[in-house]
Amino acid sequence: MLVTASFGASAQRVEGDRAVAQGAYNAEVAVKGQGADERRRAFSRALVQVLGKLSGDRGAASRPGVGAELRQAEKYVRSFDYRQDEGRSASGAPSFKTMLVVRFDEAAVDDLALTLALPVWPQPRPKPVLWLAIDDGSGPRLVDVKSADAARSTLDRAIERGYRLGLPGGSAAEKAVVGAIWRGDTAAVARASQRYSPPMQLIGKLYRSSGGWTADWIFVDNGKVLSRWSESGASATQLMATGADGSADALMKRYAKRPDTGPAGTYRIAFTGLRSADDYVRLSGYLQGLTVVRGMRPALATAQRMEFDLDLLSGVRGFNMMVERDGVLAALDSGRDTSIGAVGMPGTNATDGQPVTASGSVPVYTLH
Repeated sequence: MLVTASFGASAQRVEGDRAVAQGAYNAEVAVKGQGADERRRAFSRALVQVLGKLSGDRGAASRPGVGAELRQAEKYVRSFDYRQDEGRSASGAPSFKTMLVVRFDEAAVDDLALTLALPVWPQPRPKPVLWLAIDDGSGPRLVDVKSADAARSTLDRAIERGYRLGLPGGSAAEKAVVGAIWRGDTAAVARASQRYSPPMQLIGKLYRSSGGWTADWIFVDNGKVLSRWSESGASATQLMATGADGSADALMKRYAKRPDTGPAGTYRIAFTGLRSADDYVRLSGYLQGLTVVRGMRPALATAQRMEFDLDLLSGVRGFNMMVERDGVLAALDSGRDTSIGAVGMPGTNATDGQPVTASGSVPVYTLH
């Protein structure tokens, strides 16, 4: 039975539809049940997947500020569905696994990446050609589209990392490229790959070794070797997946761009519209709950205006993006962009007792 739920309008499904995660902003994770607590934990794991695909960075979840947003991943969810996957256990008995398919709000996730200055790997993504030769003891053989299942772990891992790999068609001339793959002749492989676009190749050879298996990889972009690496282990399936990981790392390093949100540091920001102690408590609590704010210290107070020295993860641009999304604060002086330019001393420690020296006009926000 397919159980469907969503935020806002419920998804319209018909019998026979199968919920799957498609695109960079969707993910699916295994769950133990359909309770609210289990679902919230699964939302966090799904958001980790999406941030990884969006940035190409498998360590995106460990970047500053991301952990706090993962704990409230539900606010980024647009809709979700459950799916039951049927399989077979080792004994042959049927087994079932419940998957939660999560679709995230693209604009909100984009804002999050910008706010936290996560590197973003732009769309559309390239589709390199995987030239993989496998020798299980009977001689090296090329993996082509007809034998794609042999490289399934590589192809699936690439999708998890936010891009896709292609395979050669398997003509006689292409099968003869096995020798070039085995000796690491990247120029010969590139020539054989000229009919495919883009001019990127992931070249790999997988063979038995004393420890089980070894995989040697080379990633080439337009004739230039971007990366070489080798992995050894007992599982050939796991080793093949390392090819997709290494390619994603090389592509991210070359093409991912970090948004210009300004440097992290301590900035002085003013707030108006404070008409009572309750307003001050509400503002203070809101600022302390913002992921982009690492620390805060009151600096100046008048009848209806407070100035804080805020230690920001990604500068005032990142702060602007987050407060605009939440709608608790509104920037004043709309005729000028208060998010541009340093308003304090970036890098100043807000907790060392030293004042922050203003280096420009202080951005002013009013409390709704």
